[in-house]
Amino acid sequence: MAAQSKTNGNTSGNHSDAYGKKNYSPLFWRFITLTVVCSLLPLLLVGWGINIHYTRFSEARVIDSLKNQLEHHDKIIELFINRRSYALKVIAKTHSMDELIGPNKLDEVFEVLNHEDGSFTDLGVIGENGDHLAYAGPFSLKDKNYSNAFWFKKVLENGIFISDMFMGFRQEPHFIIAVVRMERGKRWILRGTVDTEVFRSLVESTMVGKTGEVLLVNPDGIFQTSPRFSGKIMEKAPFAIEKPQKKIKVDILKDALSAKTRQIPRQIAVWTWLKEPKWMLMIRQDYDEALNAVKHANFVTLVGLHLSALIILVVTMLITRHMIVVIRQRDEEADQLNRQYLQASKLASIGQLSAGVAHEINNPLAIILTERQILMDMEGQAPPMDPDLKAQFHDSMEQIDIQIQRCKRITQNLLRFARRTQSLIEPVDLNAFIKEVVELMEREARTSGIKFFTDLEENLPEIQSDPSQLQQVFLNMITNAVDAHDGMPYGTISITTGSENSGKNVRIGFADTGSGIRPEHLEKLFDPFFTTKPVGKGTGLGLSICFSIIERLGGEIKVRSNPGEGSEFIISLPLEPPSGLKEELAQG
Repeated sequence: MAAQSKTNGNTSGNHSDAYGKKNYSPLFWRFITLTVVCSLLPLLLVGWGINIHYTRFSEARVIDSLKNQLEHHDKIIELFINRRSYALKVIAKTHSMDELIGPNKLDEVFEVLNHEDGSFTDLGVIGENGDHLAYAGPFSLKDKNYSNAFWFKKVLENGIFISDMFMGFRQEPHFIIAVVRMERGKRWILRGTVDTEVFRSLVESTMVGKTGEVLLVNPDGIFQTSPRFSGKIMEKAPFAIEKPQKKIKVDILKDALSAKTRQIPRQIAVWTWLKEPKWMLMIRQDYDEALNAVKHANFVTLVGLHLSALIILVVTMLITRHMIVVIRQRDEEADQLNRQYLQASKLASIGQLSAGVAHEINNPLAIILTERQILMDMEGQAPPMDPDLKAQFHDSMEQIDIQIQRCKRITQNLLRFARRTQSLIEPVDLNAFIKEVVELMEREARTSGIKFFTDLEENLPEIQSDPSQLQQVFLNMITNAVDAHDGMPYGTISITTGSENSGKNVRIGFADTGSGIRPEHLEKLFDPFFTTKPVGKGTGLGLSICFSIIERLGGEIKVRSNPGEGSEFIISLPLEPPSGLKEELAQG
C-alpha cells in the first residue's frame, strides 16, 4: 500500500508538473506579448515619432534663422552699395567737370567722401575718350586710358554701372561704381573704386558657427569675396549657379569635394540674389554643426527611451514570473482544499448558485453580444456607408464589447456603495470613504481624459455623520467637476482633506481645472433649479440638495471660481453632528 501510495504521489506530481508546463508557460509568454504590444510598441512608436518630428521642427528653425540672417545681410550689402552709388551721383550732379579737375578739388571731394567710413580706395574723373582727367588715390593711374576697359562702354550706355570683381591696371581684386554726366554736349564719368577690404569685412562679418561661411558669387560662378573654406576671391566656385532670382532658396547640399579636394560634409545652404549688382549671396553651414544640440538631445532621448523599454520588459518578465508562481501555488492550494473538503451536497449547492448567477448575468450579456453580431453582419450586407459613419459604427461596436467586460468590475463597487441605504449616524473615516468614491468614479472620468489627485491628511479624526448623505454629496461634487471639463481634451480633479478650527472641524476640498463659473452665477449657484448646463443635461437640483445635506449635518459649503481657471468647492463638517439630527434619526 505504501509503495502504491508513493507511486500514486509521484504520478500526481508528474501530472502537476506537466500541467504547469503545458498551461502556465504559454500564459507567461502571453503576458509578455501583451505587454510588448500594448505598452512597449506604442511607447517606442511615439518616441520615434516625437524624435522625427522634433528633428524636422529643429531643422526648420535652423533654416529660418539662416534665412533671417541672409535677409538682414542682403539689406546691409544693398544699402552699402546704394549709398555709395548715390554719393557718386550727388557729386557728379552738384559739381561740373571743370570743378572736379581743378587743382586739389578731387582730393577734397575724395576726403569728404571717405570721411565717414573710408569705403572708397580712389576716385577718378574720366573723359568720354577714356582718358583720366583727374585722379585721387594711392595708385599711379593718372595717365591710364580706359576706352578699352569692359566697364567703360557699359557705363556710357547705362548711365551707371557697378562692376564685378576684376584685376584692372592695379593687378588686385576690386570693383568700381561709375556714373555718367552730360555737360555742354559732352559726357564725362565719375568712377569710384570700392575698398575691397572694407567690403569683404562687411560681407564676411556674419559668423555662422565654426563651419559656416558667407559667399558672394556672380552669375558666372566667380567668387566676389573670399569664403572661409571653399575658395578664394575671383576663383571659380565649386558648385553650380542657378539663374538669378530674388526669392530666398534653401537646399541641403550632399557630401562633396571642394576645389582643393577637401571633403565637404552635408551642409544647409540658403541663398538669394542682390538687385544690383547681380551677385548671389549665400550662407551655408555644416548640417551636423547646425543641428548638433538637436542630435545630442535626440541621442539622449532615444537612449533613455530604449533603456526604459528594456527596463519595462525586464520588470514585466520578473513580475509575470512571480505572478505565474503565485497562480500556480494558489491553484495547488485550491486543489488540496477541494480534495480535503469535497462534499457532494456543498458542491451541488455551489453549482446551482453558480449556474443561477451565471445565467442571470450571461443571458443579458449574450443577448447584447448577439445583437451586436447581428448589427455587424447587417452592416456588411447593407449599401456602402459614409466612411466617417462607418468608422463611428465600428467604434461603437467595439465599445459595446469593452463595456460588457467592465460589468463585473463596476457591479463590485456599486454593491459596496448600495449597502449604504439607511440614514444613520455612525463613525466615518473620511479618507477611506473618499478613496472608495474616487475608485467608483475614476474609471468613468478616465474615459473623458480626467485624472484624480488626492491629498489626504494623515491621522484625520473620524467624524460622526450620515455616510449615505455624504456619499450623495461627494458623488455630486465629482460629477459636477467632471461635467465642468466638457469640451476639454483632459483635466484634473484634486480632492484634499484636513483639520481646521483647532481640530473641531474637518475640511474636504474638491478642485477642478474645468471651465469655471461666471461671477454673476456664484450667488445663485445653490438655488433650486438653477443650472449652467445645456438644456436636458442638468436639473439644477444637485448643488441645492448638497447644500441642504451639508447644512443638515451641521457644516457649510463654499465655492471659489474664475472663468477659464476651474472651481473649488470647500466643505466643512463638525466632528459631531447637531443634537437635533441625532434625535431625529433616533425617532426614526
